[in-house]
Amino acid sequence: MQPYELTLSAAADAVRTRRLSPVELVDSVLDRVGQAEPRLQAYVTVTAEHTRRAARAAESDIAAGRHRGPLHGIPMGLKDLIDVAGIATSASSRVRAGHRAEASSTVAARLEAAGAALVGKTHTHEFAYGLTTPQTSNAWDTGRVAGGSSGGSAVAVAAGTATFALGTDTGGSIRVPAALNGVVGLKPTYGLVPRHGVTSLSWSLDHVGPITRTVEDAALVLDTLAGRDPRDPASLTAPAARYRPDADTDLTGLRVGVPRTYYFDHVDPEVEAAVRGAIDRLEELGARLVEVEIPMTRYIQATQWGLMVPEATAYHERTLRTVPELYQADVRILLEAGELMPAGDYLRAQRARTLMRREWAAMFREVDLIAAPSVPATAVRAGQETITWADGTVEGVSDAYVRLSSPANITGVPSLSLPVGHDTTGLPIGMQLLGRPLGERVLLRAGHAYEQSRPARGIAQAA
Repeated sequence: MQPYELTLSAAADAVRTRRLSPVELVDSVLDRVGQAEPRLQAYVTVTAEHTRRAARAAESDIAAGRHRGPLHGIPMGLKDLIDVAGIATSASSRVRAGHRAEASSTVAARLEAAGAALVGKTHTHEFAYGLTTPQTSNAWDTGRVAGGSSGGSAVAVAAGTATFALGTDTGGSIRVPAALNGVVGLKPTYGLVPRHGVTSLSWSLDHVGPITRTVEDAALVLDTLAGRDPRDPASLTAPAARYRPDADTDLTGLRVGVPRTYYFDHVDPEVEAAVRGAIDRLEELGARLVEVEIPMTRYIQATQWGLMVPEATAYHERTLRTVPELYQADVRILLEAGELMPAGDYLRAQRARTLMRREWAAMFREVDLIAAPSVPATAVRAGQETITWADGTVEGVSDAYVRLSSPANITGVPSLSLPVGHDTTGLPIGMQLLGRPLGERVLLRAGHAYEQSRPARGIAQAA
């Protein structure tokens, strides 16, 4: 096994015990970037010299007994909405041409303090306003979409061109590409990870979180990211204990909600079979399955769009009026549509969210988590615009991908996507676990237990 193939936890253990140097690890990942990037295009920019300097510094610190923890010397990618001092934050848009960040975002600063080595900035759908990331190819089949908007981050992790990465999630933008590329994506509780210094899409729906190869790796990154920052008005104080799950796979006493409504409607049969098989595996590990009704399902799509569209337009108001031609057509149309939305619609969406949060809180009094598909279909072919379901219903690709992930953004609850198999064409299938606010430990424990009971996963085949 090459160093770039190591999970974060395995690489961290090898670095800590000095069986692998950060320089060797970084060199292996950068060599992998050179091999895979021409096919995948996960990165906007690769900061190779910056990466090597960080690796040499980590090697020197560790040799001197100054080991900072499991992220020390580990190569990472950051979605190109996340500011790093002195490096461009392009948001994959011509609108940001020539931009350089004056200061690092909170999450980048925390990762740097933990000793992580930045490989580069990863592609996003322009300003995160989309679910495909068209610049980037799927790590399992380059003729298919990467998913979005954190497509570059998910592909980099799946392909071995980053040991871990960060993404952002406003309607599923961490979990969708994680599911489509066979990696783990965690959208934390709203406010648990600060967003200061991260380009916004929709302030009341935006989250920052890790994309990794294993659930344990996601917990290690969350340990560093979580914690209050007063510069983010939504920021919460993180619980005192660590998130890393133990090795125990016994889920006795855990109540897993299985949706009767919404989450298995208009879902590919292979996706449903794989997810239901994974749910059965949770039961074999001791969990008790409880059927649940998802509340207020008829309002989910309208509430998501009713919140996101006007907030995104407000953020882009100045540049939309001064340089509209610099936006890609799909994003410009959405931003212009936001200018036509009445204030009353936005207020109704806010009221609907308040009611939805109350109903979800009641549902979570009956179960500890909910298990469901992350996305209703595996990665579609690049350029495909619609999905036709068995009953003849035609659905836009972006609408399909966001449909099962957006409830966690509206309600703010944490959601973890993890791989649970492949379809007959070899494309990954993801299951998401949703929990109570600040219930990340429960999700990570359940996800880790499931993962420990399955064969280890390797690097994506198309990479």
